[in-house]
Amino acid sequence: MKKFRKLCAVFLLGFLLAGCGAAEAGLNETGQAPAMQEEAEEDSGELTEVPETEADEAAPKEQEEDALSEDGGEKADEVTYIDVPVYAGKPYTEINGNVPFFTDDELSAASYEYYGELDALGRCGACMASVGQDIMPTKERESIGDVKPTGWHTVKYEGVVDGNYLYNRCHLLGFQLTGENANRKNLITGTRYMNVEGMLPFENMVADYVKETGNHVMYRVTPLFDGDNLVADGVLMEARSVEDNGADILFNVFCYNVQPGVSIDYATGESSLDGSAEAQGKDTAEKAAASASAVQEQQETPQPQAPVQQEMPQSQAQDQPEQQVQPEPQTQPEQQAAPVGSGAYAVNAKNGKIHMVGGCPATGNSDKAMSEPVYFNTYEEAEAFSAQIAPGESKRQCGNCW
Repeated sequence: MKKFRKLCAVFLLGFLLAGCGAAEAGLNETGQAPAMQEEAEEDSGELTEVPETEADEAAPKEQEEDALSEDGGEKADEVTYIDVPVYAGKPYTEINGNVPFFTDDELSAASYEYYGELDALGRCGACMASVGQDIMPTKERESIGDVKPTGWHTVKYEGVVDGNYLYNRCHLLGFQLTGENANRKNLITGTRYMNVEGMLPFENMVADYVKETGNHVMYRVTPLFDGDNLVADGVLMEARSVEDNGADILFNVFCYNVQPGVSIDYATGESSLDGSAEAQGKDTAEKAAASASAVQEQQETPQPQAPVQQEMPQSQAQDQPEQQVQPEPQTQPEQQAAPVGSGAYAVNAKNGKIHMVGGCPATGNSDKAMSEPVYFNTYEEAEAFSAQIAPGESKRQCGNCW
């Protein structure tokens, strides 16, 4: 289990001093958060460890007492740690009972976005926003290929990584939420697995809620680095719907920056296949070779020739009684079996609704099961197919699954 500093004390304190409430936020006309005090600007977004004594001196004692949230949350200026379990096959794990660390002063029903400053190593800090419809994108996403976050390498693992490329330029605040493109303060080196299997479902959840209700979601994503590593161990994602006080959106999860089958050196971003991937690749190659050998052997095996019918002499053929051609018996059309497939997600081909396989009656064998399921290994593939089936649908996820 790893311990990570939850959030830089000065970062949180800066939000309290600047004020993030709707009327008290002091946001400028563009919706950006105002400049923080000088100390907060210097340290905001840094996630490297600092001594407890320095953290305790970051704020007066009376501010510590005022920073407690109504629901018993921790003091905003109290430097604490979060325990992150070792990755065990699931792309994310819940933190703090799935309750985010927001204080009441941080909750805002006025849309804004904030991007932490890069640290001395060029690494991103925490990014935070009150996500509303007015800051969501209205244009198509632009290219972000010019940005190379810390630890970036362009490397492919065909047959091991979905899409082949190990790393994605991962938005901390997703494009669909704030419309940011090539913002260096908002892009980290993240695995395809973390981006699609870990972060994307939560981003979609927030985006769908805001679009459907017009309400706001307090949203913060913090990359957590171990020491001076250039690649983050993962990201802490927190969200809480504001107007309904977390009734519809409330989560606090750590998404692991890992890629099954690949070993990553987080200090540099270098990577290599691990033993399981090598064994899988060898097994696949052996099966492919065996299949090719069988096909070649079948092609080289002499095929039995059809018997040649000898022609009768014309005189003998005239003496033979004319044979009536018997109609061939009609065969019943073969019934097609119900679609069968495997994958983490299933899309209803009739309405485009996305289901989690194994977690919903629609994907089982009951009378509620879909008649035309189409299976996909990743949520991204399922969502793309759903968009083709029902392009005008805003809520694609099954209510039972999510």
